[in-house]
Amino acid sequence: MEFEKLQMIIAEVLNIEPEEVRPEMSFVDDLGADSLEVFQIIMGIEDSFDVVIDEDVIESIQTVEQALQAIGEN
Repeated sequence: MEFEKLQMIIAEVLNIEPEEVRPEMSFVDDLGADSLEVFQIIMGIEDSFDVVIDEDVIESIQTVEQALQAIGEN
């Protein structure tokens, strides 16, 4: 459930199909996101999941799996 919701957020920001997003993918290297798009994804996560992700954690998020972990920790 969380992963599907995260796929939708990422797909909306990056204008891709949700099915293209897999847990092992890097936002920058695999999905082609720039720093602004990564920020928009993080903001979407915080809004959709009603969480606040610590700034130190945000800086370490590079993959979809790491984003899922950050959601789970909050």
